[in-house]
Amino acid sequence: MPLTLNQFLFLVITLAIVIAVIFLVRLFAQLRRTAAEGEKTLAEMRVLARNLSELDLLVKEKVEDLGKTLEASKKAAVNLSEASFLVTSRIIRPSSKYLPFLIPIARFVWRQLKKRKEKQHGK
Repeated sequence: MPLTLNQFLFLVITLAIVIAVIFLVRLFAQLRRTAAEGEKTLAEMRVLARNLSELDLLVKEKVEDLGKTLEASKKAAVNLSEASFLVTSRIIRPSSKYLPFLIPIARFVWRQLKKRKEKQHGK
């Protein structure tokens, strides 16, 4: 039984509509899965953003502590520099004119002490 032109066109249009409906159903299912994944990702992003803000606060706190530590270190270095300057300018430089006399005397005393120790351990 041969098909008429109207019947053939109706069959082609029906087949095209069925294919379009199947395509749309699959597309909507994929969109639903994509939307669900998007919601999960958005929830994870919120958690990560909250953790990032907490981490930011923690890092700022540690940087402030580090700044205080650096200031204390600078102050200690300045005080140490001033102390070493005072020691060298008030004690070592004025006493350096006596070093040519003191070094031979100290060497003599050291040798005498070594000789006494050797004699004590040798007996």
